Amino acid sequence: MVRVPEPLTRLYPKNLSRQFTSRLRSPQLTSRIGRILGIAVAVCFVTGYLSHAIQHPPGWFYWPSRPVDLYRVTQGLHVATGLAIVPLLAVKLWSVYPKLSRWPPFRDAVHAVERLSLFLLVAAALFQVTTGILNIALWYSPMSFFFTTAHYWTAWILIGSLAIHLGIKLPIIRRALAAPHRPVQTEGLSRRGVFTAVGAAIGLITVATIGQTLRPFAGLSVLGPRDPRIGPQGLPVNQSAVAAGVTAAATDPAYRLELTGPTGTRRLSLADLAALPQHTAQLPITCVEGWSATATWTGVRIKDLVAAVGGSSGASVRVESLEANSLYRVSTVAPPHADDPLTLLALRVRGEPLDLDHGYPCRLIAPNRPGVLQTKWVHRIEVIEP
Repeated sequence: MVRVPEPLTRLYPKNLSRQFTSRLRSPQLTSRIGRILGIAVAVCFVTGYLSHAIQHPPGWFYWPSRPVDLYRVTQGLHVATGLAIVPLLAVKLWSVYPKLSRWPPFRDAVHAVERLSLFLLVAAALFQVTTGILNIALWYSPMSFFFTTAHYWTAWILIGSLAIHLGIKLPIIRRALAAPHRPVQTEGLSRRGVFTAVGAAIGLITVATIGQTLRPFAGLSVLGPRDPRIGPQGLPVNQSAVAAGVTAAATDPAYRLELTGPTGTRRLSLADLAALPQHTAQLPITCVEGWSATATWTGVRIKDLVAAVGGSSGASVRVESLEANSLYRVSTVAPPHADDPLTLLALRVRGEPLDLDHGYPCRLIAPNRPGVLQTKWVHRIEVIEP
């Protein structure tokens, strides 16, 4: 028998689990909640990796330009599912809390591995949910790290520890899911009531946030930090021109767009760009934080600019912003998007010249791309042949 020192005895009394007893806690409840939670985590992992791969594409990765709303759907699903995980995770942890508080924490080496994987699983899940909510709210001051990198790598820790946990607990889970349902009489909620409460919480959270993407729900999204109807020219803005430090350069009468390709370099004024054939496309801006808004954009097709400096179909385009100190100052437009006639160097939105906060004098707008890659305040375009 392991003798627990006196201080630890006070911290972890033998009857601690009895202090948190509930007849609702059972392998059946834990397994059924865990199954839903596991599906939600898988959805978040797949859609989150997709967003990461679009922004940092590996060599094998291909992302199409059509349908134009595909990224809007996948990222909206990522954020909505991530928020739905909050009540699921809370009930899951509640259902196993007495087991987490048992002392000693492990019995042998195998049990120690199991407990370590469980610790990583819980810690990674809480980290992902917390930092995800902070990112949606654009509240970065509590995070002393770069959110995107930390969120990406912690997702791998989460999915790895989840796989280990499922491998260890699979026999218990299978028996619990196969067991017949037996109603439990309690003074409070029944097990069915717990599921109803969780479903209601998920529905409430979804309705209160999904209006950032689905405009009919915008008036109900009291928890959504972005209203897709509010902002300059009726579009939200994450970063202003003042915050980006580009006001003087963007409004300079001497502004010229530098366009470089196989046949040389051209320097185009705003008047030169306006004199080129203009095209209009209705496209959404979809932000990784979960909001999106559709607008009508007018400008010069990127494929026409590529042809103007001798570029060919299949070329990539490197777009640079006037914003100097940003991780997203440069965006590479892959051939599927560069060749798409909907991809524009936009000069106008909704029939008006671009607002300074929306990228004046010109910005990139392309179908099926994250908002961080829709470069604002463009000052240089380079055509890169395959």
